[in-house]
Amino acid sequence: MSAPAHAQNDAPLRLIVPYAPGGSSDRAARIVADKLTARLGAPVVVENKTGAGGRLAMQQSRGLPASQNVLVLANPATMVVAPLVFKDNGYDPDRDFRPVSQVSDYEFGVAVSTAVPVKEIGHLLAWLRANPEQANFGVPATGSLPHFFALMTGERAQIKAQVVGYRGSGPLLTDLIGGQIPVAFDTFDTLLPQHEAGKLRILGSSGARRSPFAAGVPTFRESGLDLVASGWNAFFAPASMPAARVASLGRAIREVMQEQDTRRKFHDARMVPVASSPEQTAAMLKAYRAQWAPVVQKSGYQP
Repeated sequence: MSAPAHAQNDAPLRLIVPYAPGGSSDRAARIVADKLTARLGAPVVVENKTGAGGRLAMQQSRGLPASQNVLVLANPATMVVAPLVFKDNGYDPDRDFRPVSQVSDYEFGVAVSTAVPVKEIGHLLAWLRANPEQANFGVPATGSLPHFFALMTGERAQIKAQVVGYRGSGPLLTDLIGGQIPVAFDTFDTLLPQHEAGKLRILGSSGARRSPFAAGVPTFRESGLDLVASGWNAFFAPASMPAARVASLGRAIREVMQEQDTRRKFHDARMVPVASSPEQTAAMLKAYRAQWAPVVQKSGYQP
């Protein structure tokens, strides 16, 4: 039996997740870690480093020496939003990190309480215009991507909405199901289980096409609002990591993401799997920043 093609050394590869266990970022990292261990011929361990909305892990990872075998699973909150809204962010996403590979993307959804008498986005907008006191959009956190997507939706629909930030998706869904807030924006995978249980109604998804996990839910574009938006998870390396090692790890992750079993596990976790090179990941980040930076800056959001 030959040695794994991508083995570089016997040191464990640490995958740093800037969020608590159990979320979509953590699930993605653990699926990849399980597959990479066999492919690299060395242990791959996931470490959760929480704090400051993900910025703490980025700050602690930015200055690691080249001898450290570390990747960080980042997302738009850490690589796009935080550098725009924090004057002293503690890291520069372009200077301090190298793209390695994107592994997933996800959509946003808008959902209503079952007490709200609408079943389509067009009906929702008409209802909000007729009942402006109900134009309160709940989001899992201020400064989150759902927050800015809610602002985009209100602006495009010409509805003056108040965005209400929660301390996570759990409290947001509790209030939505209980009727304390009429409308919520969150990631599609977060809303879907409660939608399937009949406890809330998802009216639309933000993807360019319908979600593979809920083909019966139309996109915003199908519903008359020309909005397409998504989020993602991608691995980045500290800038000190040699380019050859970045390329090797990117290749290994890309091969893992192309395996049918990996793709099945991502689908089971209601995530869309992606396999991209470091160059493709860098291009994705550049395009994403061009789309979202004007939205974040126009919002005037300050932490």
